[in-house]
Amino acid sequence: MAEPLPNTPEFTVSELSYSIRRTIEDGFGQVRVRGEISGYRGPHSSGHAYFALKDEGAKIEAVIWRQAMARLRFKPEEGLEVIATGRVTTFPGGSKYQIVIDSLEPAGVGALMALLEERRRKLGAEGLFEPGRKKKLPFLPRIIGVVTSPTGAVIRDILHRLADRFPTRVLVWPVRVQGETSAREVAAAIEGFNALAPDGRIPRPDVLIVARGGGSLEDLWGFNEEIVVRAAAASRIPLVSAVGHETDWTLIDHAADLRAPTPTGAAEMVVPVRSELIGKIASLDGRLWQTTVRSMEARRNALRSAVRALGSPESFLSTRRQRLDLAAGRLSQALGEATRIHATRFARASARLSPDLLARALRLGRERLDRLGDRSLRAVAVLGERRSAALARLSGRLRAEPLFVRLERGAERADGLGRRLDAAFLRQVERRRDRLDAAGRLLATLSYKAVLARGFVLVAGPDGRPVRSAAALAPGDGVALEFADGRVRATVDGADAGGPAGPVGSAVDQPAPARSAAARPRRRESRSGEQGSLF
Repeated sequence: MAEPLPNTPEFTVSELSYSIRRTIEDGFGQVRVRGEISGYRGPHSSGHAYFALKDEGAKIEAVIWRQAMARLRFKPEEGLEVIATGRVTTFPGGSKYQIVIDSLEPAGVGALMALLEERRRKLGAEGLFEPGRKKKLPFLPRIIGVVTSPTGAVIRDILHRLADRFPTRVLVWPVRVQGETSAREVAAAIEGFNALAPDGRIPRPDVLIVARGGGSLEDLWGFNEEIVVRAAAASRIPLVSAVGHETDWTLIDHAADLRAPTPTGAAEMVVPVRSELIGKIASLDGRLWQTTVRSMEARRNALRSAVRALGSPESFLSTRRQRLDLAAGRLSQALGEATRIHATRFARASARLSPDLLARALRLGRERLDRLGDRSLRAVAVLGERRSAALARLSGRLRAEPLFVRLERGAERADGLGRRLDAAFLRQVERRRDRLDAAGRLLATLSYKAVLARGFVLVAGPDGRPVRSAAALAPGDGVALEFADGRVRATVDGADAGGPAGPVGSAVDQPAPARSAAARPRRRESRSGEQGSLF
């Protein structure tokens, strides 16, 4: 074995590792490295990002600390060619060297365009750019929300254009439109406007404008970030994108509901021209008035034509008036004729009525009532016998102790039925008596005795039947004269033309009190046609 040289210094592993680290850091303090990102899996749980940069012939490990990761304008993506600025150092725990990146940018415009195209395809595949998601802008918004820088010329151009076209209330959410934090601020502004309550202290806008002036692709890159595109697509408020000049396109333009070529053009899109609206309303008002006048004139002409086609009111009413006069003239005659017809019917009906018929009906009713009373009594007796027999049959089957209880119940039930039967019988008798009394009153009303009480006399022939005419009697026939207070007999002597025949002789069946000539009531002279025959 070779002996170590006595003048060679001796290092520990840590001293050698840190010495190499200082040497590398002193020799490569700040470098810019171009390469392709490899092995990127997103930030670690600590916030740091670990990956590698490679080209065709070599590979170097890279790390981005959490503070630098938050300041990056572009986020690392697998396969993206970038230019990394940082310092080269070593990791003593693994005996390897690495680059600590402070800033990161795509390697040229071509890389940015490739990244933009890849991001556009990815977001488009998620449906964020579909036309069916687009919302229609309100015709006349009351409040307009603007997301832009408050110090640039963009907000002044928008306010000036709105004041010229249609003065409207504007709410400005100030954001940075360029730099590392611009994407987060723009997305937060869009979400903040959507979170406002419609009737809150700060009302929610009816339309949003996201605006920025022109610039390079790197300057406008914040509006290509996913956070901004997703916030624009998720906005419930209609959103107008006005980023850059007419030739500048960003991903927010695809996600917005409408793209404006310039911020001034966005102001022209969201509000109409007030003077044009006033002129259009005036024109419509004039057309409406002319249409109304023409319509009224047409209706007036149609009405005049209809009036000429129709007859006068007198021609319509004359025939009906004449018919009314004829009907009124016939009304009195019809009333008289109807009165005569009803009088004839009443006379025919009264001729069919006689005291004998009423007396017969009264007698039959009384006999029927008597029969019903007898049947009721017999029914009560039969029912009592049946109940007694049933109680007698049951008494043999009952014990001595409950027998009296059941007998008492049966007696109580029999008493109740007897009371109900008596009440029903009394009601039936009362009802029959009422009908009999009504028939008696009707008989008294229609009886000829009421006629005799008014001074008339009933003449009965020798056979006892009423005499209806003078021709039915011959001289010498005996008649009976019935007055209201009695009956007398008389013999027919004859009749002369000078007046009524008087009786030759009479036999009184029921003497009537004599009346003086002065006390006798004077008979009214009967007029022909006023008093007909009683029968």
